[in-house]
Amino acid sequence: MSARAWRALTWAGSAAATALTAHSLLNARALRTPALDPPEVRGRVSVLVPVRDEEERVGSCLTSLLDQLALPDHEVLVYDDASTDRTADVVEAVAAANPRVRLLRGDGPPAGWLGKAHACQRLAEAATGEVLVFVDADVVLAPHAVAAGVDLLRATGLDLLCPYPRQLALTWSERLVQPLLQWSWLTTLPLRRAEVSAHPSLAAANGQFLLVGAAAYHRAGGHAAVRTEVLDDIALLRAVKAAGGRGGVADGTALATCRMYEDWPALREGYAKSLWSAFGSGPGAVAVGAGLALTYLLPPLAALAGSPVGAAGYLAAVVGRYAAAERTGGRSLPDAFAHPASVALLLGLLADSRRRHARGELAWKGRPL
Repeated sequence: MSARAWRALTWAGSAAATALTAHSLLNARALRTPALDPPEVRGRVSVLVPVRDEEERVGSCLTSLLDQLALPDHEVLVYDDASTDRTADVVEAVAAANPRVRLLRGDGPPAGWLGKAHACQRLAEAATGEVLVFVDADVVLAPHAVAAGVDLLRATGLDLLCPYPRQLALTWSERLVQPLLQWSWLTTLPLRRAEVSAHPSLAAANGQFLLVGAAAYHRAGGHAAVRTEVLDDIALLRAVKAAGGRGGVADGTALATCRMYEDWPALREGYAKSLWSAFGSGPGAVAVGAGLALTYLLPPLAALAGSPVGAAGYLAAVVGRYAAAERTGGRSLPDAFAHPASVALLLGLLADSRRRHARGELAWKGRPL
């Protein structure tokens, strides 16, 4: 590559990093935040927990669900998707002491369904609430979380809302990769426009803590409409929007915490199962990868070679990463300075996921994908 082309690309990447950071700062102000002291919820709420091999986590999750405040009429349904450990025993012990908890048992998904989508569909079919609240077993809710989520869902007139939990990241791989979850939509997605737009690219959701009106859910076809989607949460939001609904993400930092993965092998497997589908087609993934490299890898490389423009682009990216972490309860320093390493690792995970998907090697909890 010629020196002139290198300089042009450095300018382009640094300009993009600066613009995206400015956008993320605007989004940080626009991000909806639930009330810390919500009013008592009117009507029945169904809290739905799909589980498979979660004996180490489901107990803490259920304890937090039973400690919910301002929620006079709610049920907690747990669907055990043919767990091979003591998950069902843990849930049964909790249910025996509290009639609000009910365990449903399954033998695995039928042909043409992925496991989680099928579990969520079964839960929704058994639910009796006006609002359905899907919660993953690795999530722990604050006592006001469900009431605050329902209050914000109704106050905004949205049909689906995902208060994004604070992501706990302890090991090196978690600290590099997990903060990119919130950073990605804060940086790239026009949040308020995304709530009302039916365009597939303007969708961000998180099934870890997802609230949806029961009527809107069934009008969109429920999880049956997204039965083959690995990223079922985003697909469900798209289905709700396609049916005339609205929805998006909110700040769930004070409502919930989640530690998705506890080490590098678990993180790699977790991202491998779904990252291949995050950007649509192969060309789409290549385009996103090239854009990330241009914006967040090339400027710091140029800075190392003495480019002040590259240094400015790198610092702009650091500011964006820092601001996203501060807004969503993540670790901001010194982690923000490692943003290029985070992006490089993400690109490696994307390539690994697409390669393994093409070879038919992907599986999750003992089931092929």
